[in-house]
Amino acid sequence: MEDVTDTVFRQVILRRAQPKHLQLLFTEFTSTDGLCHPDAYARVSERLIVSEHEKALLKEGGYRLVAQIWGTEPDRFARSAEMITQMDVFDGIDINMGCPVKKIIKGGGCSALILDPPRAKAIIRATRSATHLPVSVKTRTGFHHTDTESWILHLLEAEPAAIILHARTSREQSLVPARWEEIARAVEVRNHSGLTLPIIGNGDVLNPADGIQKCQQTGAEGFMIGRGIFQNPWMFGPSGAPPDAHLRLEALLEHARLFVDTWQNEKPYPMLKRFFKIYINAFPGAAALRAQLMETYSLTQAEQVIHHFIATASSPPS
Repeated sequence: MEDVTDTVFRQVILRRAQPKHLQLLFTEFTSTDGLCHPDAYARVSERLIVSEHEKALLKEGGYRLVAQIWGTEPDRFARSAEMITQMDVFDGIDINMGCPVKKIIKGGGCSALILDPPRAKAIIRATRSATHLPVSVKTRTGFHHTDTESWILHLLEAEPAAIILHARTSREQSLVPARWEEIARAVEVRNHSGLTLPIIGNGDVLNPADGIQKCQQTGAEGFMIGRGIFQNPWMFGPSGAPPDAHLRLEALLEHARLFVDTWQNEKPYPMLKRFFKIYINAFPGAAALRAQLMETYSLTQAEQVIHHFIATASSPPS
């Protein structure tokens, strides 16, 4: 997810996860145009950075990491796939054909490719030809309207390693409930094709148990959680339940310190503020604390605010 699933946040998740609940992690989606442009490469390629600490966590837990890319030109997908393969850190490449952001689809990328099946298939084939890594596609059930059967048939012709299907159209974004019956339809289409590539469902998955139930109901081989991680970064842990205020604040400080240590001045501190609501909620005084933290402009200020909150809370976390 944009400016979210960087190496820092992935570490926060991995340190609280168990392998039985989590198998794959994905990078932020990365522009193939940027990767192939000498003036933009340094800025864009930071989305694919994997810190040494994260590498150790991935190895320890047996997790796999997938590089997510997007664009419009098959040859740039091929060149990007070559670069990613040479990095020797990723276990797969995922092509984003699902993002509904207007400025991106206006240029023909991501979910706009649903309207251009020949180009979509050329992109998959070009990417596959440039790497030994498995190449998956993340997409939606249609663009203007639901067209699951036709669109999935097009994708199957290019034989990606897996199809990750968000159970909404591009136009619907995330404004309506996900229709998992369309995941079941995609599974049926795949079965009739004679192919065995996995169909992975996405959309409104609340936690791993919910995802497993949805898979059992639809026949999908797996599930993906996206925005749901904002509700509970601890969902892949032993209990799956959010912790008390003390552990929430510890996690926020860990995230903030990792962010500053990893990115130094490459990413500004205010980018952290989008994460505050993830940690600071569901305990007395959370709203006021969050408002104070939104006014901070450095890690030092954030630490001072949190330590003051703990020291002065009427019922401080134990």
